This record gives sequence, C-alpha cells and structure tokens, in this order.
Amino acid sequence: MNKSVAADVARLEKMSVNQLAKRFEEVFGEQCRSRHKRYLIRRIAWRLQANAEGGLSERARERADELANDAEIRVTPPREKKATNDPQPTTIKMESGRDARLPPPGNWIERDYKGRTIRVLVVVDGFEYEGERYRSLSAIAKAVTGSHVNGYLFFRLWRDK
Repeated sequence: MNKSVAADVARLEKMSVNQLAKRFEEVFGEQCRSRHKRYLIRRIAWRLQANAEGGLSERARERADELANDAEIRVTPPREKKATNDPQPTTIKMESGRDARLPPPGNWIERDYKGRTIRVLVVVDGFEYEGERYRSLSAIAKAVTGSHVNGYLFFRLWRDK
C-alpha cells in the first residue's frame, strides 16, 4: 500500500462519525446512510485502497457480473396461501416417548436429601410422592427444596455419554 493511502487510512480512525460521513460522500459520490463508525472506516479505507491499486481485475468484475445475474433475489415476501374448501388433513396423534433417563412405570426413584430419603414412584402419567401425584420431577424437587430445581439434576438422572 502506498504511503499516502496508508496515512489517509490512519487519519480515518481519529475522525468523528460526521466527518466520516462527509468523507464517505466524497469518496463514493453518494449519500451516507450509516452512522456506524467502524463500518464507515472500513468502507472508506477499502475504497481508498481500491482507487490507489486500481480496484478489481477485469476478470474478477466479469465473474462477479456472472454470479450476480444468476442469483435469484426475492424482492417481495411469498404470498399467503388462499383458503380452500378442501378438508384439512387429519393428524394422527403419536404418543410421546418417555425420557430415556426415567425408569419404567412402577419403579422407584430415591435420593437422600438433608438427612432424609426422598422416594418417588414412577407412574404412567407422572410421579407420585407422599401420596400426591405430580406431573414432573421438577415439581417434586420444588416441593422438597422450596426452590426451583431441575428434577433430573436433583434426582441425579443424567445420561452418561
């Protein structure tokens, strides 16, 4: 890079955003629409270097034109599908798989917590603890600790990798 261009680029760092916007307009010949200092410095520095070095080669410009012409650019968003009188497709409700970290229904999960044993029965639709049904282990962990706790971590049900 030639010394005068390097000096110009170095001066850009000390300019204010307003000064950079004016310099952008001088260098590019168009109105500046950005107020982002780092962006303006990079764009102006690039243009100063391109002007000093001659810019892109003719071959590179031709290739860029080829790529730009082939690109499909969507200018408007896709249209909404019109409502039809066709019946909606039926959905088949699939049973969600149980988490692999949980034992099958009918088994117990135990944990010692602050000197007492917490014992939870796994049932088909949740968990049972001290005669009450809970939907999640986190709800049981909250009932035991009094604070929000991840149930799998509280009962140490993590999967080894």
